[in-house]
Amino acid sequence: MTYDYDLFVIGAGSGGLAAAKRAASYKAKVAIAEQDLVGGTCVLRGCIPKKLMVYGSRFPALFADAAGYGWKVGETELDWEYFITAIDKEVKRLSQLHVSYLQKAGVELIPHRATLVDPHTVAVDGRKITADKILIAVGGRPLKPNLPGMDYGITSDEMFHLQHKPKHIAIIGAGYIGTEFACIMHGLGCQVTQIIRKELILKGFDDDIRTDIQNAMIAHGIKIIPNTVVEKVEKVPEGLKLILSGEKTEPTIADVFLVATGRVPNVEGLGLENAGVELVSTTVEGPGYTTMKAIAVNEYSQTSQENIFAVGDVTNRMNLTPVAIGEGRAFADSEFGNQRRIFSHENVPTAVFSTPEAATVGLTEAQAREKLGNDAVKIYRTRFRPLFHSLTGAAEKTMMKLVVDASTDKVLGAHMVGENAAEIIQGVAIAAKMGATKKDFDATVGIHPTAAEEFVTMR
Repeated sequence: MTYDYDLFVIGAGSGGLAAAKRAASYKAKVAIAEQDLVGGTCVLRGCIPKKLMVYGSRFPALFADAAGYGWKVGETELDWEYFITAIDKEVKRLSQLHVSYLQKAGVELIPHRATLVDPHTVAVDGRKITADKILIAVGGRPLKPNLPGMDYGITSDEMFHLQHKPKHIAIIGAGYIGTEFACIMHGLGCQVTQIIRKELILKGFDDDIRTDIQNAMIAHGIKIIPNTVVEKVEKVPEGLKLILSGEKTEPTIADVFLVATGRVPNVEGLGLENAGVELVSTTVEGPGYTTMKAIAVNEYSQTSQENIFAVGDVTNRMNLTPVAIGEGRAFADSEFGNQRRIFSHENVPTAVFSTPEAATVGLTEAQAREKLGNDAVKIYRTRFRPLFHSLTGAAEKTMMKLVVDASTDKVLGAHMVGENAAEIIQGVAIAAKMGATKKDFDATVGIHPTAAEEFVTMR
């Protein structure tokens, strides 16, 4: 049978873009449909604008630290409108850059929503298009719990378009999105209250990362209310009133309320049932939360339909931009490049751009002990005051940690809290991916004086 395209991609985010360009490089005829700006969550409302906000939020601390080095910094003030406008301008520039990349690759961009009609057909802008293979890469969307007054809250999508800087922002959610925005908004001069359902933030990360970041946030002036849930939100003359239950029952009033309770795969309205694409369910714990569904895929990103594939946040795998890109390229190599391969989800490094910053690769201490047993795991840990702060007087600490298999000496995990943690762990991740041992780390000469050298001097 003859099809209109060899590959039709639904969604021009990180995974879809990577797959489309790679497939086109193998001379496949490719089209990609996107109803929004090109770039997906990362470019438009995630990694890029968030990191720019992180950069902006750290200047006040630098101004204060400069005094320890003899610099006199005068009155400082944030021009919020300029800040937000500059970020938006950069996001749109990057989006257009991705459009040009598609054009250079020979991929046809269709600026409309696409839905599945059957396993080989999609409906786009009133017409039907056929393809030999279809890739779904529509990403995820923010999740709001089904509780009274949640409509008053905004999500991370709207954080980049606030017209005015909040005086007091209340955040529910203990994950990396809620934690990062708590630190960003505090750095930008807002009063911040973060409400979390458990004792600690960042579930799933190593406990040393969780405790060190949370303690630092509290020391910096962020109010964290643990073991507490929001029962409902009411609009009052002073702003938004959050009715709480749990460890703290006194209501919190803020002028902006951020709901950062996670993201779910964006599967609604795709017509998956028309093509027989199966979903897998995952239950989200807590009052007001429900079961979310993701597209089920095998190790080759193949769905229950042999010619339909899915990558990125719409599946039930890691929700990270580089992972979506890796999955997309592996799919294209396998299906169009005669290089059948699997993208490995092991030892994927990641970071939390909080203040202080954290980064990690490999197993946490708890995961290693559960997998190997307590006696089979050795922990190397250091906490120290960074050299930079020897003159500022700030009580900042850096934490570094290695999780090691006692029997093989293999480094199973590396974790860090402190300045430039992401940049440092990126290099350590290469060693972890190659199966380096603690002896390999010990045999590596450190660069002095740096924080990173502590990873090769811990005993």
